[in-house]
Amino acid sequence: MDKLKEKINSLKLDSEKWQEKSEELSDRIKELEQENLEKDNQIQALTRKNQVLEEEVEKLESNLGEVKQTADESHSLKTSNENYTKKNQVLEEELEEADKNLKETTAKLRETDIKAEQLERKVASLENEKEEAEKKYEDLTEQYNKVKAELDEISQQLEAI
Repeated sequence: MDKLKEKINSLKLDSEKWQEKSEELSDRIKELEQENLEKDNQIQALTRKNQVLEEEVEKLESNLGEVKQTADESHSLKTSNENYTKKNQVLEEELEEADKNLKETTAKLRETDIKAEQLERKVASLENEKEEAEKKYEDLTEQYNKVKAELDEISQQLEAI
């Protein structure tokens, strides 16, 4: 009789432990989903920023082409040529800076994609763990019910004696 009580208590403790583990895993999944959503938002923001920078690069390249053409046409005027040369240098520096920013943004986007993939794999892994924990919980609940039924049966038999 004491062994059955110990076994029931042990099963109750195991059941509670698995229930806590299931709750912890559910909370962790929610956290990971929130992180994943935040990462998706970051990716979207970086993608938009990348598009804006690409448009800016196109504008700067267009402006640079116009400046070079104007410099060639106004070669005879030295003062105009100096002004256009200065303007050209500024645009090239801006283009280099924009190109540098574009490369950095692209690198960050790649890193974010990699992190998102890792998080997706982690979420899948945690979901599998959750399913396993739920299955174990169901098995333990079933065992608990069987043991409870046995205990009830034994109690009835003892009362009958």
